[in-house]
Amino acid sequence: MADFTVRTAQQMPILLKAFRRQSGLTQSAVAMRLGVTQQSLSSLERNAAKVSADRLLEVLSILGVELVLRNADKSPTHESSDGPNW
Repeated sequence: MADFTVRTAQQMPILLKAFRRQSGLTQSAVAMRLGVTQQSLSSLERNAAKVSADRLLEVLSILGVELVLRNADKSPTHESSDGPNW
């Protein structure tokens, strides 16, 4: 699958379902690996905007998807190889 820019939480259910299907896993298989019921995973997919960051990262890991964060502004004057200036 290609890279996707997520700008709203409403995009997450569609993407999670698409990544799960692309990985060839059923809801039951992912749920078993998460230690939840299939119904719980179905709810998680539908309400992905309400999922904790920990749980979302766990699901993404099972699906073989990595989360990459980057600055939206890609102009050379704002990029730094040192990472964020906190």
